[in-house]
Amino acid sequence: MIDKLAWLTFKEGQLLCARSHGKDIYYIPGGKREPGESDEAALVREIEEELAVTLKPDTLAFACEFSAQADGKPQGVNVNLRCYTGDADGTPVASAEIAELRWLDSRHLAEVSPVSRLLFQWLTAQGLIH
Repeated sequence: MIDKLAWLTFKEGQLLCARSHGKDIYYIPGGKREPGESDEAALVREIEEELAVTLKPDTLAFACEFSAQADGKPQGVNVNLRCYTGDADGTPVASAEIAELRWLDSRHLAEVSPVSRLLFQWLTAQGLIH
């Protein structure tokens, strides 16, 4: 099981997604925690590295959690995605391993990872994205 954290931020009915260098699909910005690191601390660190914005830890709120087959991994290797909303200082820009940022919605399911598809379906049902 791959344990990942993700930051959900929305604009005009779309979710901010990222694509890493050398990859074709988009995923939700975030990453893996270091040993002993809390969800909040890991998310703040990862988002600062990937998007060059600073999350405000006191605004982070757990939103949802999904598991699915990990993209590009052997069958049976799943990724667990714990998602949080929260405010940030700054404007997201592609940094570190991120090649591109895009605002996506339910019309883009073929462009996102399997676990992100589950998230997008849930966000659509919640009325948070188109």
